[in-house]
Amino acid sequence: MVAVHDFSCTVRLWDGELTVGLKYLKSYDYLPAECQQVICARISRVYSSGLEESVQRFLESLGKLRRAYLTVLEEKVLSVLESEIIV
Repeated sequence: MVAVHDFSCTVRLWDGELTVGLKYLKSYDYLPAECQQVICARISRVYSSGLEESVQRFLESLGKLRRAYLTVLEEKVLSVLESEIIV
């Protein structure tokens, strides 16, 4: 997300930015604890003692975050790990 306005928000896409009216967005009303559970579940699916130490440390650091969301880059890296590790 790039910016939040009174009645819309601007999001960054692969080919530019798009401003979307809030009435077109769907809220999932997740509580922060629920978001953290989803993140932890994803980490648990890929974490293994057989992984390279750097990958283990990255996953461990994601699990220790004090926020209920991943940044765009963290999400991309976790998605790559999931696609490589989960068969």
